[in-house]
Amino acid sequence: MIELEGLTKRYGEKVAVNNLTFTVRPGMVTGFLGPNGAGKSTTMRMILGLDRPTAGDVRIDGKHYDQLKDPLTYIGALLEAKAWHGGRSAYNHLLCLAQSNGIPKRRVAEVLETVGLTAVARKKTKGFSMGMGQRLGIAGALLGDPRILMFDEPVNGLDPEGIHWIRNLMKSLAAQGRTVFVSSHLMSEMALTADHLVVIGQGRLLADTTMADFIERNSRSYVRIRTPQRERLLDVLHTAGITAVETGNGTLEVDGGKAEQIGELAARHGVVLHELSPQQASLEEAFMQLTAESVEYHAHSAAPPPGPQAPPPGQQAPPPGQQQWGEGWRRS
Repeated sequence: MIELEGLTKRYGEKVAVNNLTFTVRPGMVTGFLGPNGAGKSTTMRMILGLDRPTAGDVRIDGKHYDQLKDPLTYIGALLEAKAWHGGRSAYNHLLCLAQSNGIPKRRVAEVLETVGLTAVARKKTKGFSMGMGQRLGIAGALLGDPRILMFDEPVNGLDPEGIHWIRNLMKSLAAQGRTVFVSSHLMSEMALTADHLVVIGQGRLLADTTMADFIERNSRSYVRIRTPQRERLLDVLHTAGITAVETGNGTLEVDGGKAEQIGELAARHGVVLHELSPQQASLEEAFMQLTAESVEYHAHSAAPPPGPQAPPPGQQAPPPGQQQWGEGWRRS
């Protein structure tokens, strides 16, 4: 278990992490979300003792990181790909980590097999692709067979098979009762992986809740209906105290309605339905809704390429293929 209490980090006048308090519990995958610059990486670095908090406290199974003997046996982490010496082989990189943390040598071969790098175990890591680097970083996190795993953007550089593999690995680790804390910007993948969400913006806690509750609270849910007996259905719903809104293309929408209730009403009154489908926003839409005011870096559409400009009133337009130059014209 990871416990944060009032965790704060300042860099001069900049407050990167602002009074964060939450708990990452075992037995589930907890997603850690936030816009760029929200303070996610800084928070993870403070958990591992790589940055010292300005205020507050963070504990791993009740202890500070620097109090852990053989820390890789308590918590395994992947924060950066390619965090190793490029002149070492994958096997020797992991062997050094194992020897420094009192981990049996046999674990090196085991985790290389787990992440699919056995065939390249003796190759120097400087030739590894980004995806291979991610797999080696994950192997390092698993090396001490820890009860707590922490991953920052673990799917970066992985192909579809690799993404499917890491998703199932994290779910499997959580099912074993381990604590799994993962940060990612890939919302579609997080929606398939995480059970619980911690969301921050500009260093502050915005949400600490289940995936289902987060989407429900930060998005619109409704039932979409299509029927050839639109007026008849509107009367039936109105009588039952249900308000339906016509949205064009012959569809109706009922906010917050239950599809089962509407379907039973339609059947009871002999109304034919061509569609009856509950609709809910995606995790990405809910995330964008919640964090809209916390985004620090905004991208803007590029300006359109310059084109011919209309001349000022009373001024002659340039001849075709020429542009204005001083008082006269020249060829483009």
